[in-house]
Amino acid sequence: MARDYYEILGVSRDADKEDVKQAFRRLARKYHPDINKEPGAEERFKEINRAYEVISDPEMRARYDRFGEAGVGSAAGAAGYQDFGDMGGIADIFESFFSGFGGAAAGQTRRRGGPVRGDDLRLDLKLDFREAVFGGEKEIRISHLETCTNCTGSGAKPGTRPRTCTTCSGSGQVRRATRTPFGSFTQVSVCPTCNGTGQMIEEKCEVCGGNGQRQETKKLKITIPAGVDNGTRLRVSGEGDAGQRGGPSGDLYVYLFINDDPDFRRDGINVLSDVKISYLQAILGSRIEVKTVDGEEELMIPVGTQPGTVLTLENKGVPKLGNPVSRGDHLITVSVDIPSRISQEERELLEKLAKIRGDRVGKSGVEGFIGKIFGG
Repeated sequence: MARDYYEILGVSRDADKEDVKQAFRRLARKYHPDINKEPGAEERFKEINRAYEVISDPEMRARYDRFGEAGVGSAAGAAGYQDFGDMGGIADIFESFFSGFGGAAAGQTRRRGGPVRGDDLRLDLKLDFREAVFGGEKEIRISHLETCTNCTGSGAKPGTRPRTCTTCSGSGQVRRATRTPFGSFTQVSVCPTCNGTGQMIEEKCEVCGGNGQRQETKKLKITIPAGVDNGTRLRVSGEGDAGQRGGPSGDLYVYLFINDDPDFRRDGINVLSDVKISYLQAILGSRIEVKTVDGEEELMIPVGTQPGTVLTLENKGVPKLGNPVSRGDHLITVSVDIPSRISQEERELLEKLAKIRGDRVGKSGVEGFIGKIFGG
């Protein structure tokens, strides 16, 4: 059984035309499929639209009050394209709804005559490994829009002024009525003559061609904080495109990407690297020089160091972003170089060592002994 149209709109049977209109506006904002993406919203809107089409028309409302839905069923096809008449266009509903969220095309257009903030820009910047670790100053080149100095941003030839657009009468927008299955919609769009500014320039500035802005390339020094990593974003205030009609400039966002390094890898704030030592250094222990981001450092190899051992140099890693005093560690993975060929003298010495240890060596001779020592 079909629901009562008055119940659908949430109004009484003696509601006047204005009450019916206000009820429809409220429900249209809530259930229009361009606004409400929940399942069933579109069907609910069709139901609301149909109820309003009937109740807002005096003749159809009278037939509905007397005969119910049967009295208006034959008009359903035509009513589906009803002009909303003195509603001022259903677009007004959506203009008022969206403007509350700062997103209405009409709302934005009405403000086009005032200051407009410039666009933000993005720049991708590659850094060497050590630049990311320690930071510092970096010179970059950016191309952005700057206010034309010849016309001070007006776009008009010096000595002349823009005048009110004749197409939109200075509103910056044009309206066009469109019929849809939901009724007659008034579409609001940016004026094609003035591009929404509400003004026309008869004599354009010869320097900027009437744009009020020029594309300029400039050098800029930025500070890279210590400890940045891949994907770190830096904001440089006011270095985006210039604003229009006195509006502020946008910002420049610099995204950082770190080049691979032949010596180091990174794990958070820790630096990783590898070092290869001889089997004798592994057995007897030693002190060796290793590369770090700070330069050469001495590393202690403990007696009996096994392949794959990770040794730590504390506070030789990456500074914490925002707290450069605190640093991570440098973790060094040890690999042992076991020679495939040795001299006769080395062989004799190693065979004596194997004999002292009581280790039996196979046909492969001392290589088998060495392999045994290191788990081979």
